[in-house]
Amino acid sequence: MNVTLRQLRALVALVRTGSFTQAAASLHVTQSALSGQIKELEQTLGVRLVERSTRRIGLTEAGRGFYPLVDKILQDLEGVLHGIDDLKALRKGVVRIAAPQLMACTLLPEVIATFHQTHPEVHIRLADCEVDSVLARVASGEVDFGVGPERPTGFDITAQPLFELPFMIVFPPDHALERLATIGWSDVVGHPFIALQGQFTELLEHDLHGALRDLTLRPSHEVTFMTTALSLVRAGQGITACLPYADSLVRLYQLKMRPLQTPELRRTFQVYQRAGASLAPAAAEFARFLHAQVASRGWSTASA
Repeated sequence: MNVTLRQLRALVALVRTGSFTQAAASLHVTQSALSGQIKELEQTLGVRLVERSTRRIGLTEAGRGFYPLVDKILQDLEGVLHGIDDLKALRKGVVRIAAPQLMACTLLPEVIATFHQTHPEVHIRLADCEVDSVLARVASGEVDFGVGPERPTGFDITAQPLFELPFMIVFPPDHALERLATIGWSDVVGHPFIALQGQFTELLEHDLHGALRDLTLRPSHEVTFMTTALSLVRAGQGITACLPYADSLVRLYQLKMRPLQTPELRRTFQVYQRAGASLAPAAAEFARFLHAQVASRGWSTASA
């Protein structure tokens, strides 16, 4: 049965206006074209829907049963199409992002707040998690995309560089490191060092040993989250290293942050997405906005 939307809209317009002339005008077609669409609909269904007379237009019994269903279908369809228009115009939408806990409590809230100024109806759902959970959430489809440090990916995930930043050393006020004009890793290893568990410490030790073979990083504490590390630093239990994007949190803990040199070790952060999956308009716009916000801070990317 080949019933068309044009035929259904013709029927609804006719019932609402009660006139072939007015219905045709509302649909911007000729009266004969509208009449032809109604006849085609009746022929396809095999029943008469409209009672035609010189005085008025009415519905047959079949038409009275059929019309309310058609009217609801067309209203639902219009609602769906308007919803698509809202998504395309970024008036509505949901963006799901996975990010490490440190980024989720520093950079991303600032970016989200700025994004909401121009897109208030787009909802950002931020999943804060351990670094090594970001890729798993992307691969499972739990989030639209993830942001995290550079990690090996399989064929099912693509990665785009977001920024590349050097490590900074974080210490409490009046610490001995504050008196140095420049701070190198050789200065750091002489103090209790608080590191993060997992690949953070492994990669840091590897890079440091590759640059200065006589230096070995031996953490006094290894914790899961940077907030714990900063709390330990604040309590005078050691020093730690992080990237400049955490500046707002370091200041909140009333700690000092200085560049780490000799050697300068850097970390690349990337935006991860499922391979072959297209982002919805709102998610694509937020990803573009995130890149623009990073660029406005003067942070370079690994490909720069």
